Amino acid sequence: MIRLENLTKLYGSFVAVDDITLTVERGELFAFLGPNGAGKTTTLRMIAGILRPNGGRVLIGDDDVHRNPLAAKQRLGFIPDRPFVYEKLTGAEFLRFVAGLYGQEGDAVERRIAELLEVFELMSWRDELVEAYSHGMRQKLIISSALIHRPACIVVDEPMVGLDPKAARLLKDIFRQFVGRGGTVLMSTHTLEVAEVMCDRIAIIQHGKIAACGTMDELRRQTAAGNVSLEELFLRLTGGVQARELAEVLGETS
Repeated sequence: MIRLENLTKLYGSFVAVDDITLTVERGELFAFLGPNGAGKTTTLRMIAGILRPNGGRVLIGDDDVHRNPLAAKQRLGFIPDRPFVYEKLTGAEFLRFVAGLYGQEGDAVERRIAELLEVFELMSWRDELVEAYSHGMRQKLIISSALIHRPACIVVDEPMVGLDPKAARLLKDIFRQFVGRGGTVLMSTHTLEVAEVMCDRIAIIQHGKIAACGTMDELRRQTAAGNVSLEELFLRLTGGVQARELAEVLGETS
């Protein structure tokens, strides 16, 4: 379970995240959506412990990320939007290194590394330097590293970027199996069709505040939108450009 309580982040006088309270339950795949600059990535980085909030707190299970960071991070797997890997390590060495950060080593870790490399079709590359990996292969390696210590919660920012359709489908299946076994996934994505099909609940953030939160049916009731798609709900809540305005910008053709 991931719980945000009155979470706030300031950059000078600019309020990037404004008093957010949100709970993602065990066994839930939750989408966190918003336009660029709305506060999504800042929120995810506070959950991961990379940024310190100016107010409020983040709980992973019962552990406060900033008061008890080691215990909280043991429960968490984080997949950032711009992942970093050590290019002079092999794929297996990188996973071994990440496992070591969580105090895990030995035969159990080696079996886990082999299992993840096999699942993501990287086994034939396990002893190749990461500098030789394609972007998609690096993304799969980063996802594997987030799963290496068997976390209870996964936080992921734009998980499908760089993945081919087969790998993207595999990741969707992994997330659904993960929550089916009682795990928690909080996912930020700009691919609204993925969020609508995959996720149990959705929150939409705008100007650092939660504009709406719930299941698709609940979002439709909150916005009195009728039976519309998530894309239409998103545009209504975030002030997306409407067709008439777009025609004016582009100039009508005869």
